[in-house]
Amino acid sequence: MFKKYLITGLLIWVPLAVTLWVLDAIVSTMDRTLLLLPVAWQPKQVLGFDVPGLGLVLTVLAVFVTGLLAHNFIGRQLVHWWERLLSRIPIVRSIYSSVKQVSDTMLSPKGNAFRQAVLVEFPQRGHWAVGLVVGAPGPAITRHLHDDLLTVFVPTAPNPTSGYTILVRPSEVKELDISVDDALKFIISLGVVSPAEGRARAHRPAALTSDPTRAQASAPGEAAGLPR
Repeated sequence: MFKKYLITGLLIWVPLAVTLWVLDAIVSTMDRTLLLLPVAWQPKQVLGFDVPGLGLVLTVLAVFVTGLLAHNFIGRQLVHWWERLLSRIPIVRSIYSSVKQVSDTMLSPKGNAFRQAVLVEFPQRGHWAVGLVVGAPGPAITRHLHDDLLTVFVPTAPNPTSGYTILVRPSEVKELDISVDDALKFIISLGVVSPAEGRARAHRPAALTSDPTRAQASAPGEAAGLPR
């Protein structure tokens, strides 16, 4: 009986403790941005005490204002000038361009990265893993393989930030009728949390379709060339 109640208590407190720990780490990290302000403007100097979370608020505000300014003509010109400047610095150029390409692909509303969860035979035939479609590898790779391929990221469990990037034929993956969030929950929980089935998908990557033109014109729920 004691073990039963102990496990029940752990099931309640462990998720709450981990959530609070992650939030505390995020807030503490963002609060360090206040050190970039002049000493006379820092909250501890103005108010006489620290304000937890103020750095997070200022960071979100700064990101929002940056995005707002970048949408007008002058802002776009400044961003273009800044990117040209960074592209002339040898070491910075390589790092910045790589990170920008990844962020543009993942964060852009028009991008296809991580918009669809699929099943792929990995690491060998007969063994299936949940993967996320990144897009297509491009002609520089496909011309050596003489086939249309998909780039699929297979996350590792329970840490989905690492994984394997594999190239497969569209016919060799099975499209899942679940959201990417549910797929990640399934991976992080080591398969304990079963994904909800039948959720509507707001976007279907064109790489999953046999005809990209037809995919853009079709309804979100129509099949697009993948076996179910």
